[in-house]
Amino acid sequence: MNTVGDVQTQFATIATPENPFLFRSGESLDHVEIAFETYGELNGDRSNAILLFHAFSGSQHAAGFNPKVEKTPFWTPECEEGWWDLFIGPGKALDTEKYFIICANYVGGCYGSTGPSSINPDTGERYGSKFPRITVRDLVESQIRLLDHFEIDQLLAVVGPSTGGLSCVSLATNYPERTRAVIPIATGTRTTVLNRIILLEQILAIENDPMFRAGEYYETGAPETGLGLARMISHKTFVHLDAIERRANKEVKQPVGRFSWYQAHDHVESYMLHQGKKFTDRFDANTYLRICEMWSRHNPVEEGGASDPIDLFSRSREAGHEYLVFSIDEDYCFYPEEQAALVEQLKEAEVPHLFLTVHSEKGHDSFLLEPELYTPHIRQVLENAGI
Repeated sequence: MNTVGDVQTQFATIATPENPFLFRSGESLDHVEIAFETYGELNGDRSNAILLFHAFSGSQHAAGFNPKVEKTPFWTPECEEGWWDLFIGPGKALDTEKYFIICANYVGGCYGSTGPSSINPDTGERYGSKFPRITVRDLVESQIRLLDHFEIDQLLAVVGPSTGGLSCVSLATNYPERTRAVIPIATGTRTTVLNRIILLEQILAIENDPMFRAGEYYETGAPETGLGLARMISHKTFVHLDAIERRANKEVKQPVGRFSWYQAHDHVESYMLHQGKKFTDRFDANTYLRICEMWSRHNPVEEGGASDPIDLFSRSREAGHEYLVFSIDEDYCFYPEEQAALVEQLKEAEVPHLFLTVHSEKGHDSFLLEPELYTPHIRQVLENAGI
């Protein structure tokens, strides 16, 4: 239930010719804007701020109702409701009567932050294939600059579900002095072989669409078939297979336009085709590819300049962090073994932590849909961090 009300996306310039943004690839941009939203009020000593990283295809719009965002053609009705409405608001897990919550769109994103679909001010054309490749560390660096924009020296907590959890851990270990509590949800550390294979399938689906044109498709039409197929490949890992069966409308609807050659034989096929098709209206293929590559190549030890995981997480121990790690027992995207591996590294580095397994029939999507399973524990860790 939306208890935040109407909200509006804001924009912060985090890079200028005098202070360019340097990517880990070695490339740099002289002009970078970050789209963000905030909920609640920042207190006088700026000690009640929480930074929330969104998941793969999420946005800065985490709570409330936002019917329009400037600087993006991808804002569809599906985007208008906050993706974490059940967790943000008065009395909720991230209580807006106590905390100031910031959520920003990834650098390289397509919901208002500078990304491949943005206009390059130097050329007057969209960046397209020329936009730099991104890493998790780049996302963190961009949002550290956003915190500097707010003059927030230290967060009460950093929170991140799914791929957002990769950034959550990266911020905590690369800027340990910038947060007190760390709450990664249904995430991991180094990307598994299985996820790298699934991500490769999605990359190839897009790149082999003739409309892709090596990323230069903004004037000729997006690679909708490839992007829709990529979404279908990923969607089956986000939603528990039993939940897909339940969600699928029993009526079999045949696709029109793209995907229309294949005639769906049952409601599950019809559901998956619908999911792939509607996604193409709200996301950019170049952004999708950069996030796939970011996730596939993520290595927190390497990106953190550490010698091994113990060296990396010792930074959290020295900073006095408390971790709250959530696992979901029926997660097919970030399997429970991945959170267990993260917790084992925290143990070896002697970092205080609480490890909880959520029992859910909703799979990876549980972190979006079942606040009652998470809220009491999040609330307690935030209270501890504020003491």
